[in-house]
Amino acid sequence: MNKIYPSADAALAGIVKDNQLLAVGGFGLCGIPEALIQALHDSGAKNLTAISNNAGVDGFGLGKLLETRQIKKMISSYVGENKEFERQYLAGELELEFTPQGTLAEKLRAGGAGIPAFYTRTGVGTLVAEGKETREFDGHTYVMEHSLVPDISLGKAWKADKSGNLIFRRTARNFNPAVIMAGKISVVEVEEIVETGTFDPDAVHLPGIYVSRLVLNAKPEKRIEKRTTKQNPKGA
Repeated sequence: MNKIYPSADAALAGIVKDNQLLAVGGFGLCGIPEALIQALHDSGAKNLTAISNNAGVDGFGLGKLLETRQIKKMISSYVGENKEFERQYLAGELELEFTPQGTLAEKLRAGGAGIPAFYTRTGVGTLVAEGKETREFDGHTYVMEHSLVPDISLGKAWKADKSGNLIFRRTARNFNPAVIMAGKISVVEVEEIVETGTFDPDAVHLPGIYVSRLVLNAKPEKRIEKRTTKQNPKGA
């Protein structure tokens, strides 16, 4: 089975539709699938619910889809760094399911592992737990969280072989493995594709069984959210 597609647009053709639940890997702008996000933008799909740790920044990452109003709801952990996100949310134009970061990661991991729900102490007694089932274990209250199984997952890895086995690079690993595992269909953008059998099996971070489609983006921009520099003291 050939998993390699000639472009990000081709990789999303025929699978992306309006009203879908999508998950997108990355943390801030680190490890986001830049080409696939642009292709999703260009597809014109609308009324999307997006699962992502955050929504990029204004004009980049998922921020592009907020500007075009293609996203109707975000399931996120961190909502800073994006003024348009803030504006839409405060104006009642964007739904937000605010989810603690560890809980969000586990909801995706559980979805990929076929676990429908789990209990956690995180969020007990706060707005996060409102309307959710709770149980007591060993004298502590836990809230039940349902797993997430997106229609489509968009992920980013450093290298893949032609079978879809993946290697991530440093902190770009972040949410990507859980996002890719969870999707009913997972499309992964990589910087290099090699022949199957090239990788040492012990070096593979995520097996190709979780990967439906691959697309090569050899030179992503890898933009930095905010660059802060320190001025040297006078005379230094």
